[in-house]
Amino acid sequence: MSRNLPTLAPQNMTEAMEFSKMISASGMVPSAYKGKPQDVLVAIQWGYELGLQPLQALQNIAVINGKPSVYGDAALALVKNDPRCAGVSEVVQGEGDERVAICTVKRRYGDEIEETSRAFSVLDAKRARLWGKQGPWTQYPDRMLSMRARGFALRDAFPDALKGVITVEEAQDYPSAEPRHVENQPVNPLDAVQAPAEASTEPEVQSTQEPIEAPVEPNMEPVEVVEAEIVEAPPAEPTGDWEFCLLTHKGFAHGEPIRYAPDFVIALTKLISIYARAKEDAAGNKVKPRDKMTMLKQLREANQANLDQLNDEQQAQISELYTKELRRLGAEMNGG
Repeated sequence: MSRNLPTLAPQNMTEAMEFSKMISASGMVPSAYKGKPQDVLVAIQWGYELGLQPLQALQNIAVINGKPSVYGDAALALVKNDPRCAGVSEVVQGEGDERVAICTVKRRYGDEIEETSRAFSVLDAKRARLWGKQGPWTQYPDRMLSMRARGFALRDAFPDALKGVITVEEAQDYPSAEPRHVENQPVNPLDAVQAPAEASTEPEVQSTQEPIEAPVEPNMEPVEVVEAEIVEAPPAEPTGDWEFCLLTHKGFAHGEPIRYAPDFVIALTKLISIYARAKEDAAGNKVKPRDKMTMLKQLREANQANLDQLNDEQQAQISELYTKELRRLGAEMNGG
C-alpha cells in the first residue's frame, strides 16, 4: 500500500472556488473563514504567493485592519525553508526594564553571508504604548518582545520571501482606523458609560497635568467623575521624557503619557470612580455590580506596570480606593 497521500490542492480557478466553498462549510477551519468562501479563496491565493499549502494558509494567514498578515512562527518557517537562509538566532538579554530581544538572520549571497540583526526593548515597547497592555504583553512579555524583533529582522533580511507581509503579532498592535465590529460579540457593559445623576461633593484638585477627560473608546460617551477620593500631592521630579501611560480596562491608552506620579494617581482614581459609579451604558442598559467589579479588576491588571512605579504611599492610596469600591459593589450585589 502506498503511503503517499494525495494533497487537496486546486489546480485552476474553478477548482479553487469549489474548494473554497467546501472548506468554508467545514467546522475545522478558523472561525474567521467559516461561511466566507471568498475570504478562503483570497487566503489560499496569498498562501500560493508565500509558499504555503491551502490549509497552511488558512491556519497561518489573518487579515488585520484590512491587510493580510502571517503569524510569526509561520514567517520564521518560510525564511528557514528558503535555501538562502544560513540560520536564525533569537535571544532576550537583560533583566526587568533593561530587557531587550535580539533577532539575527543570516542570508547567503554567493560565498558571502550577510547578517541582519534587529532589537526590540522594554523601552521601545513603552514608547509604543505596548508595555502593560492587557493580553499577551502582560502574560508573555518576553515572547512579545521576541516577536517584534523577529518580525523586523525577517522582513529586512528576506523581504522577497515574505512578499512585504508583516506578522500578525505586530499587526494586532497597530490601532485600527475604524472601530472593529465582530458579529455576535457580547456587549461589554462598560464600552460606554454615562455619569450618574448625583453631583460630586469632593473638592476640585489642582494638578500639573491638563484636565483628564473620560476614556473614549469605541461607542464610549464622555462621563463626569463622581466621588473620587483624590489626595493632592506635590509634583515629583521626572526621570525621563515620560513615565506613565494610563490604560483603560481593555488596555487602550487613555490620554497623553503622564510625566508625574501624583498626576497618574489622580488620573487613575478618577478612572476607578468612572467604572465604579457607572449606571447605564450608551444603549441605556443597566450596568450590573458584578460587571463593574470585573472591569475594575481588568483596569488594575492593565495598569499594573504603572502601579509598580509608584511609591508605597501612592500604591496604598490606589489600593484603598480600589478595595473600597469592590466592597461597596459586592454589598450592592448582595442587596446590602
